[in-house]
Amino acid sequence: QVQLVESGGGLVQAGGSLRLSCAASGGTFSYYVMGWFRQAPGKEREFVAGISRGGLTTWYADSVKGRFTISRDNAKNTVYLQMNSLKPEDTGDYYCAARGATIAVNTPRAWEYWGQGTQVTVSS
Repeated sequence: QVQLVESGGGLVQAGGSLRLSCAASGGTFSYYVMGWFRQAPGKEREFVAGISRGGLTTWYADSVKGRFTISRDNAKNTVYLQMNSLKPEDTGDYYCAARGATIAVNTPRAWEYWGQGTQVTVSS
């Protein structure tokens, strides 16, 4: 059983930056593809970014390409999401997820473990 705990959310002005962290415990971190999803009020949860077990391959939603960067530190059992040039439409609850597979997919039901989420609010 893997436990995931996100941190780093907050309120930021448009154009600003935030760095989210997700600390994992209870499993072998390097066995899991890691991902970030977000959910805006009244909308479905959507895929934001994913990273392979070793960190060499990343995947991004088109809406965040060039602005967000996912990374991981397997020695620290932590995955990060660096978010730059934030826009009001990036507002939402951001969730860390883990998947015991070799690739990231954008379907939430395909991910096995989830954190509780951290809130990101981007003001215009």
